[in-house]
Amino acid sequence: MKKILSLFIPLFFVTILQAQDKMPYQLFDKKGKKANYGKLLKAAEKAEVVLFGEHHDNSVVHWLQLELTKDLGEKREVVLGAEMIEADNQKQLDQYLRGEIDQKAFDTLARLWNNHKTDYKPLVDYAKEHRKHFVATNVPRRYASMVFKKGLEALEALTPEEKNWIAPLPIAYDAQLPGYVKMIEMMGGHGGDNLPKAQAIKDATMAYFIQKNQKPESVFIHYNGTYHSDNFEGIYWYLKRNNPESKIITIATVTQKNISQLEAEHYNKADYILVVDEDVTKTY
Repeated sequence: MKKILSLFIPLFFVTILQAQDKMPYQLFDKKGKKANYGKLLKAAEKAEVVLFGEHHDNSVVHWLQLELTKDLGEKREVVLGAEMIEADNQKQLDQYLRGEIDQKAFDTLARLWNNHKTDYKPLVDYAKEHRKHFVATNVPRRYASMVFKKGLEALEALTPEEKNWIAPLPIAYDAQLPGYVKMIEMMGGHGGDNLPKAQAIKDATMAYFIQKNQKPESVFIHYNGTYHSDNFEGIYWYLKRNNPESKIITIATVTQKNISQLEAEHYNKADYILVVDEDVTKTY
């Protein structure tokens, strides 16, 4: 009896301590089974592209992006890229990475997001410190606005220089992709047929610059709003359309009140679903 108690008591206290732990996130696979960080890292090591879908204001997501990037960079050659810097600011980004301009000048010369310093600067600075390539993948927002107002055909009027900052024309577009259909439904039709087209030019351009800047034997880790790669659509769809053999893993971000179990609506949203406690501090 004493032997049984000696085994049971430590196990009891370990269980109690685990129950008392407060964790801000939990990873799941696409089927809703709990996964851990080590499994995600191993999957990323085997990939050619990692699409890390985020909520732009979530502090835990930004922390995990940096941790995954650092750990992956110790095991594989990595190339970084982000939706948050637009393609026509690649020159200024490169100047910053080479140390030719400081952060103040970078802020002045490039159209950086308001939360760049808190959320994306650590990623850019990792690339700077370790001499990694960082790609500004997103379409200049003025061209997405042009598509929203006049359709994809409006892009034909761009100059040859401007066309260097978008995916090659004509842009493939499937209006029946569920994500684009849902976008129109969510807006009650107020955005018109051009609303998902403006999303598509972003998705297509990010996919284009990812593939253009891939290096042999490397992993391209890309940071984007989760809706740009959720449900294996958006960027993922364009990457696979251009190269069906591409080895891609996707990470989606969701928030829940209870992070211990993945809600059914999020099943199959990505290869890995990052569930963050809804009370986690927002960065803005």
